[in-house]
Amino acid sequence: MRVNLATSAGRAGRPNEDFVGAVPGAVVLLDGAGIPGAESLCFHGVAWYTRRLGGALLGHLARDDGQALTTVLATAIGETAAEHGDTCDIADPRSPQATVAVLRAYQDRLDYLLLADSFLILDPARGGPQVITDDREVTARRDCSTPLEGIPPGTPEYERIRDSCAQALRARRNQAGGYWIAKDDPHAAREAVTGSRSLADLNGAALLSNGASRIVSPYGLTDWPGVLELLAADGPSGVIRRVRQAEAHGRGAAAAQVPDDATVAYCT
Repeated sequence: MRVNLATSAGRAGRPNEDFVGAVPGAVVLLDGAGIPGAESLCFHGVAWYTRRLGGALLGHLARDDGQALTTVLATAIGETAAEHGDTCDIADPRSPQATVAVLRAYQDRLDYLLLADSFLILDPARGGPQVITDDREVTARRDCSTPLEGIPPGTPEYERIRDSCAQALRARRNQAGGYWIAKDDPHAAREAVTGSRSLADLNGAALLSNGASRIVSPYGLTDWPGVLELLAADGPSGVIRRVRQAEAHGRGAAAAQVPDDATVAYCT
């Protein structure tokens, strides 16, 4: 498996909270998340968390023993939690966490795992691309934001309701009926979206963090087949370059104009 990687911090002067890395036969991509101003909970920070968790995942995947990806992820979450559980309040919903995407070529198959809202594009030898993501966080966010409908942004009422919506969303994290993300609880790994495909049926695959997937939505610069074409022509850096151009020209809603960390792994 040939792998091409690219990652870009959203803003200068701030650490890139994404992580991407590869070992022979496997690729890991993480998109870190946390609440600004929560340094008192974990002084290490989100970037530290994604690097520790990503490194732990790669270490286990390098053994090439075919262990279930959910087991690999659960072990890595537990190890990372143990590294800062004595010094940080890792159980607080605002402490560092990350989406996880893993690809592994093992024997004659490609195994994948997705936890939270990164994207996997499979490029079949026949037919169009298959796009896989874990959309439970997006669904939960939409549901929790319903009370904001019709409230003028910037008003005291809007700010009050928005804070309430944020608390409601955090309450659904790593809970049945809500959404799941890598944080402090190894059991979250059991809830990941997983699957396998025959390697003989695939030309390749790509992993995109949420910031890189903006090229399709909300920017609408191309569709998923177009992403594969762009990757084949210009590689992951070409996708990220197009995203940065869209951000610079103010495309999309106001929230999408704020540059986000963007990461792509392209496997053939």
